[in-house]
Amino acid sequence: MSELNFTPAVGDLPFTPQQRHLLALAHELGKTTFAPRAPQWDETASFPFANYVDLKDAGLLKLCVPASHGGLGADYPTYMMLAAEVGRFCGATALTWNMHICSTMWTGVLADGIEMTPEQRAEHMSRRELHFSRIVNDGAIYAQPFSEGTAAAAGRAPFGTAARKEERNGVSGWLINGKKIWASLSGAANYYGILCTEDVDGKTPDARDTLYISVPATSEGLSISGDWNPLGMRGTVSRNLTFKDVWVSDAEQLMPRGIYFKGAQTWPAMFFTLAPTYLGVANAAYDFTVSYLRGEVPGEPPVKRRQYPTKQIAVAQMRIQLENMKSIFWRAISEAKPNPSKDEKMRLYAAHYSVMEGANDIARLALRTCGGQSMMKHLPLERLYRDSRCGALMLPWTAELVMDRMGRETLYEAGERDE
Repeated sequence: MSELNFTPAVGDLPFTPQQRHLLALAHELGKTTFAPRAPQWDETASFPFANYVDLKDAGLLKLCVPASHGGLGADYPTYMMLAAEVGRFCGATALTWNMHICSTMWTGVLADGIEMTPEQRAEHMSRRELHFSRIVNDGAIYAQPFSEGTAAAAGRAPFGTAARKEERNGVSGWLINGKKIWASLSGAANYYGILCTEDVDGKTPDARDTLYISVPATSEGLSISGDWNPLGMRGTVSRNLTFKDVWVSDAEQLMPRGIYFKGAQTWPAMFFTLAPTYLGVANAAYDFTVSYLRGEVPGEPPVKRRQYPTKQIAVAQMRIQLENMKSIFWRAISEAKPNPSKDEKMRLYAAHYSVMEGANDIARLALRTCGGQSMMKHLPLERLYRDSRCGALMLPWTAELVMDRMGRETLYEAGERDE
């Protein structure tokens, strides 16, 4: 296969033929359709439905569904590369696509690396057939509501949303009650992959009892509420979901009992999947700055501003930071695996922090360097600046929580405590 005629957001790497093909596809979609549409999703805070039609038609909704189930069978690094490329053209599309893809990746390649009993493995293989077939055959979109406004989404407390075992008409299932906030794709998804705590009589809620259950959007007792008018990433439409006596059958479980908690301990890289969106945003801010200073922005006067030393220095600073972000990002995704070493986990944290904070640093420099005209809303830079600030706030790994984890896990080995 021929080489790519562009440099991907992750950099110039030794891609496989499949990766080159998919990156070219994502780049073309992003450049020709996602980027031109991005302003409208931002202005109206509306979900990018048209982009999801394109993702479906391109086969990218089933990107991480195993080939044995009719998907493209992409692995973790491949998804992370594509997400960065999509984020380069529309941050809201990349961020919401992540929620959908994780529903397939967590139950697919990541679950394959989690230790299960033979009974659990058989249960999981049977149930994921249902979920994968919905995506492959029907083009279903899955969301992944996480946050509740408590410490649960950060992994420091059990989820307040609870699921209680209940049989109805001879069918075993779960009765779900609770609320999720910042629920991306609310009103757009066909199924919501809910993280909740099993409600057991006489037992104190415990994070080890976390359940991962799919709730159909048409379920009785499921409601969506609240406004969505944030700083950036406005097209995610992350409103509130409320579950009031929502009943689903056992078949809706995305993982067997207890496996999500084990997966979170086994696969820390599962929480790194928000980062590529912001690596893409950083690339977009850099790309715009170079084009603007060269007088090559479509629709703008062909005025060159590249001759000023201060602007040359700023572009150099942006490129240095971007190359550092790409390098550590690539190292982290290439090392992603079950049960990483301590050094690998530290690099993963460092990569996440570097990308999430670095994206805003680059967008800030871009805005300052391009000057007042770049603040105008008919140009993408002010949107990229707003979008870039949101990454450091994303649970479960906000910038603050990552710093806390790195410091604690560096100074304390597992099980160590001060007297």
